[in-house]
Amino acid sequence: MQELRRQIDMEQAQAEQQEAVEEQKQAVLRQILTPEARQRLTRIRLVKPEFAGQLELQLIQTAQTGRIRLPITDEQLRLLLSKLQPQKREIKVRRI
Repeated sequence: MQELRRQIDMEQAQAEQQEAVEEQKQAVLRQILTPEARQRLTRIRLVKPEFAGQLELQLIQTAQTGRIRLPITDEQLRLLLSKLQPQKREIKVRRI
């Protein structure tokens, strides 16, 4: 019983730590992104959560190293997205 209680406490502590990290990440994103860019990132997160998470980390790292001018506008975010996503091949259907 005591082991179960200890495991539950550890899981709660881990969840709280993850929540704190997420809050810090969101605070940094609010500083480095314009409202329009944040909205675009939110929409991406709805469709592709893993991609959005990777993109958020990349944006934070890029901003911290000073490789991009702040704040990041929606247009800059769109350009970055176009570079990150592989080009889709256009499929043409010909009927014979």
